[in-house]
Amino acid sequence: MFVIGIAGGTGSGKTTFTDTIVEKFSEYVTVIHHDNYYKVQDHLTYEERCKTNYDHPDSFDTALMIEHIKALKNGESVEEPVYDYTVHNRDKSKTITLEPTEILIIDGILVLENKELCDLMDMKIFVDTDADVRLGRRILRDMTERGRSLESVLTQYQTTVKPMHEKFVEPSKKNADIVILEGGKNKAAIELFCGY
Repeated sequence: MFVIGIAGGTGSGKTTFTDTIVEKFSEYVTVIHHDNYYKVQDHLTYEERCKTNYDHPDSFDTALMIEHIKALKNGESVEEPVYDYTVHNRDKSKTITLEPTEILIIDGILVLENKELCDLMDMKIFVDTDADVRLGRRILRDMTERGRSLESVLTQYQTTVKPMHEKFVEPSKKNADIVILEGGKNKAAIELFCGY
């Protein structure tokens, strides 16, 4: 199994880049999403969950993700959790069955921040996109897909997303083997990577 880590800031184009790889090599690719491994927060009220810093490494159950990646590399299927952004908690009624394939993509803003995760990767990619572009994409996504208000998106961006990007995400770029500008919008990089 060839393991590729794809990281970068919120709205950088990681998912578009990942989707392009999946489209090209679909039967050979499994994608595991760090976003689905946010910790269970049953012990908190909804109001308390809204105040959680979801951009800090401690908000993820990365140990479980690592366990699942090792199982996939060992030829075993796993049940990836499903995270529900509307309630800021895991949806315990659902999981996603992931099967081992020839290529495993690990996708998430902080996947290059964690050394143990990096050690499981054969190739590490950082998608680098201008902050203003990323913010615009984040606003559109959170308002249309997650039912958030503009005010809540901007408040979260200023209080946790931007500071955590500067503290954890941006420094993790040094762990990348390849830096791709503009993610899924970079046609030349996609063609080179996918061998079109």
